[in-house]
Amino acid sequence: MTALEAAGRAIAAESARYAGMGWMRGTSGNLSVVLGRAPLRLAVTVSGRDKGELSMDDVVVVDERGEAVADQPHPERTPSAEAGLHGRIAAVSGAGAVVHVHALAPVVAAERWPGGVPLRDLEMLKGFGRAAHDDPVTVPVIANGQDMRALGDAFEAGYAADTPALIVARHGVYVWGDDLRQARHRLECLEWLLRFSVQWDTHTRSAR
Repeated sequence: MTALEAAGRAIAAESARYAGMGWMRGTSGNLSVVLGRAPLRLAVTVSGRDKGELSMDDVVVVDERGEAVADQPHPERTPSAEAGLHGRIAAVSGAGAVVHVHALAPVVAAERWPGGVPLRDLEMLKGFGRAAHDDPVTVPVIANGQDMRALGDAFEAGYAADTPALIVARHGVYVWGDDLRQARHRLECLEWLLRFSVQWDTHTRSAR
């Protein structure tokens, strides 16, 4: 099995998992796996496919700008629209995989804390790669847009190496890791943390 085939199989399996969780509704969301770094090459989900029905062949190889490269089995296929942001995140963070889903909690949290979502003193932070106590975390939030270069610039301006996540307001969340498995674990923990924060903030406001 080639590296591209292995990446395609892993991406299809992870996409089906997220679709089952309701985090990739319709054809939304996209995943990527880094295939090489000199030059940067990523396998990313093709555009417009139901993420619960992907096969290992439903990926496109893109460069750091998110553009399909000629040297691949299907250069004519269209990569996900956000492939350029995947490329920027992988280039800046050194991540081996990037996951973008449309879970609701991150979007609601960004509405509540548009300058960045604060988290601290929660056990689940350990699953996100941070300490459970006395380790304040701020998950960055950037404005939505269709220009992936502009979104990449906004991401890079607020990037912190110890916070492997980015919320795009009124859109969704990006989480990354060394591979798809680590990215998934971080995403699952972050979604719980954000859901808790929104619900706790709502409770404390109503109790005033």
